[in-house]
Amino acid sequence: MKMQPHNENIALTALINLLDEPDENAFRLIREKIRSLGMEAIGPLENAWENNFDPMVQDRIQDIIRQLQRENLYSEFLNWVKHDASDLLKGFIMVTKTQYPSLDEQEIIAKIEQLRIEIWLELHENLTALENIKVLNRILFDVHHFEGNNAHISIPRNSYINTFLESKKGSPLSLGILYMILARKLELPVYGVNLPQHFILAYLTDLGLENPSEEDVLFYINPYHQGAVFTRREIELFIRQMKIKPESSFFSPCSNLDIIQRLISSLVFSYNQLGYPDKIEDLDNLLNAFL
Repeated sequence: MKMQPHNENIALTALINLLDEPDENAFRLIREKIRSLGMEAIGPLENAWENNFDPMVQDRIQDIIRQLQRENLYSEFLNWVKHDASDLLKGFIMVTKTQYPSLDEQEIIAKIEQLRIEIWLELHENLTALENIKVLNRILFDVHHFEGNNAHISIPRNSYINTFLESKKGSPLSLGILYMILARKLELPVYGVNLPQHFILAYLTDLGLENPSEEDVLFYINPYHQGAVFTRREIELFIRQMKIKPESSFFSPCSNLDIIQRLISSLVFSYNQLGYPDKIEDLDNLLNAFL
């Protein structure tokens, strides 16, 4: 017989009251029992943390909450990777939750929607592809003053959507992701291009292409430089300067999975430079979903 919610609450309260257990083996059993209840345990655990002044118990509660959030996030992220990668914003939000587990998703979605509406009001069906991009560029870069964080291009705050939207300073990747999210919500065929050491975008001939390639690209966009438009020739020059062997993937649209994997890897690099192994562990946990 399944335990009723009221009985579950009583059992959870009893377990939380035992978190001062001095015996480590007994505590581990209690902790695993609480974790087995999943995300429903977080509210009561947070209440207990607020009302308990024993530092050891508070640390134990925080650790359990973090483990529950981490397990839940991995489960949601794995589902996104397997079934829902068409929603790039959702992937961006879940990566941000590794640092900000209590992130208000609706607040983020509302901010993105406000930007979308402002751009949409200036678009109409008679505009050319270049004119569409000029409108998007004007709203993002001239009106809202989004820009590249040239002084601190690799800091983690560039790569979390909440801090990025707040500061309006980002990396080539975070600016490109925002640009692409807005463009696709406006039904503009803008896709990411996984160029080494610099993320760019491609404006395609059509939105509904199943497997777009370089042949479908009208022009490229550099969101890190105010949405500047350029051609394949500039990419070839960049690759030559970087002394990188050219590959077709440097000119062709990439998938949302590629983009989010690159976002996570960039954060791993940043935290490795800063010396935060615990942050890297959380991010590596998400990278495992791609295996």
